Amino acid sequence: MQVGAHVFITGRVQGVYFRFKTKNEAKRYGVTGWVRNLSDGRVEAVFEGSKENVDKLIDFASKGPSGAKVLDVNVNWQDYSGKFNEFEVLY
Repeated sequence: MQVGAHVFITGRVQGVYFRFKTKNEAKRYGVTGWVRNLSDGRVEAVFEGSKENVDKLIDFASKGPSGAKVLDVNVNWQDYSGKFNEFEVLY
């Protein structure tokens, strides 16, 4: 089953290679979509792929890379759109 997830990550998640590591993990799990920093200090992402692999990426996001301190992960499940060919970092 293919799913989509719109995710907001709160905590010390900027300046700790969060986007870069998320992109690496997404490629590892075959998840497409994007990740970006928000001006309020959060990280926002859209993950699409199999439910199992999106769950794995959400699990990674709930911990983050070393140096991150994740306080909250808000997941809004959505329909799989299929519009992403890869996973990218947006600036």
